[in-house]
Amino acid sequence: MNYYIKNGWRMILPLIASLILLAGCGKSAGGEIVPGKVNVVTSFYPIYEFANAIGGEDANVINLLPVGVEPHDWTPRSQDILNTSKAELFLYNGAGLEGWAPNFLKGLGKDANVKTVEVSDGIELIYSEGDDGHGHGEEGHGHEEEGHDHEAEGHDHEAEGHDHEAEGHDHEGNEETPDHHIDPHTWVSPKSAKIIVENIKNSYVEVDPDHRENYEKRYAELVQKLDALDAKFTEELSKTSKHEIVVSHQAFGYLSRDYGLTQHAIMGLSPEAEPRAQDLVNLSNMVKEEGIRYIFFEELVSDKLAKTLASEAGVETLVLNPVEGLTKDQQKAGDNYFTLMEKNLQNLILALQ
Repeated sequence: MNYYIKNGWRMILPLIASLILLAGCGKSAGGEIVPGKVNVVTSFYPIYEFANAIGGEDANVINLLPVGVEPHDWTPRSQDILNTSKAELFLYNGAGLEGWAPNFLKGLGKDANVKTVEVSDGIELIYSEGDDGHGHGEEGHGHEEEGHDHEAEGHDHEAEGHDHEAEGHDHEGNEETPDHHIDPHTWVSPKSAKIIVENIKNSYVEVDPDHRENYEKRYAELVQKLDALDAKFTEELSKTSKHEIVVSHQAFGYLSRDYGLTQHAIMGLSPEAEPRAQDLVNLSNMVKEEGIRYIFFEELVSDKLAKTLASEAGVETLVLNPVEGLTKDQQKAGDNYFTLMEKNLQNLILALQ
């Protein structure tokens, strides 16, 4: 390793702790229960958007996560539990994303009639080998969960007595839990998103069969858009000469698996995980050796580490959005899952040429 890299990182590394994002928490996006409609509570933005699209005029959808807040470090309030206990549906990602979910579900109480649905159910999950929360520059393909096949019906999990922590789904749980390293970022791939929206549609039909035709119609329209997005990602990324991406945190495993990419992450599955010195040195060397021209960062987490690595490696930065939520500017501009994913594709094409 040359003198500049070795001593440059020696000066930079003491500052790393102050550069990690401290995500906001403790407040919610709000929303009230509306009589006469199917009331749906969602845990974070992509599920909220999909549930709104399928529910349409028949549903009232309340999102727990406020605009501009990153979901990994957020926790619900007592008002969120109260609202959810009065709703017909509670939709959450699962796969360990919502570390607060087990206690939240217990808090709904035995008298609540809300149906709880883990919308990632049926997706072949990715396991991050050896990821203890730090960014190791690991490849994003991971290991798929064996025997976890998607079926059209029966993906729902009832609140009463359903302890996800006991099953090893708690992302913030014990390091020794076998499933601790599940990658929860399922929605980032349009292929996985199609399974998510089917689960959402099925849950609507189950709690409100009288409006089944409406839900089926809106679901079909949404799937058509996801199919088009999937086809575009497949076609455009098959033409690129490079296939390796360097990202802020390890959120693009499903995108990488489904479209032939390999991700190298500065931070681990959670964006507040602190990288280790050797990981950063290795990433800097790899970027130079592989001729990588861009380091990707995200709008909802600090971009300082990505920009520091880019500066050290002599490359530029671009946005690659895990679509975990909208910024206030994106909300004002009318952005959504599809516009953000289109922007992701354009930036990937630019970086991988």
